[in-house]
Amino acid sequence: MLRPRIIPCLLVHEGGLVKTVGFKNPKYVGDPINAVKIFNEKEADELIVLDIDASGNGVEPDYKLIANLAAECRMPLCYGGGVKTKEQAKRIISLGVEKVALSSVFFENPSLVSELAKDVGSQSVAVVLDVKKHIFGSDYSVYTHNGKVNTKKNVIDVALQIQQLGAGEIIINSIDHDGKMHGYDLALAKKIRDIVKIPITILGGAGTLADIEQLIETCGVVGAAAGSLFVFKGPFKAVLINYPNISQRDEFIRRALKRDLDS
Repeated sequence: MLRPRIIPCLLVHEGGLVKTVGFKNPKYVGDPINAVKIFNEKEADELIVLDIDASGNGVEPDYKLIANLAAECRMPLCYGGGVKTKEQAKRIISLGVEKVALSSVFFENPSLVSELAKDVGSQSVAVVLDVKKHIFGSDYSVYTHNGKVNTKKNVIDVALQIQQLGAGEIIINSIDHDGKMHGYDLALAKKIRDIVKIPITILGGAGTLADIEQLIETCGVVGAAAGSLFVFKGPFKAVLINYPNISQRDEFIRRALKRDLDS
């Protein structure tokens, strides 16, 4: 039976673990390998690692770092950043990474999604959509290159295209909510969940476990990803890697899904 996943998302910048707000001003918070070791101990459901240097600057993925992360990781690992070709993606999979996340390359070469799905399986292909709400209206546009380039494409249209091409998952990352810890964009999450049939993961804005519970209650079986929530603690954002224990997350997932089924 499919169940919601609670997923730490780690951003890598200049080899270190960082956190951003609105995709800007990366703050150093530690060593990514040490963070992976702690999430191993806490038995996290899954882990997303996004190299924001590679994705923003169009450089080659850091295969040494990826290999070290994969060797240490004891949970399913999704890596994104700098992937432009099928050969790069397959090399990353060969290092022990379960899923490769594509981003800007999707808009340059959409057929890469279907080619990869055929070669390594749909379950190993994810596409990250960085989205921002229009100043006027309720629509959302997709951005690339760490939020710097507006594709001027509607997120719904793009999500449906990704699904049709055979991707196994779509990761929706809210630029507006990134790092603010005021809760997910639930309207956006529900909009995507209502039209997409493949697994989705929602990222951007979680500040408490109650935010994750509310996302699951609103959308049912989704991936609930967060960065700040799992690397900061308290009102002054002291750096502390944390994650709910098994009994905690099982209980609030049970409550959220029960309310979803009862509604």
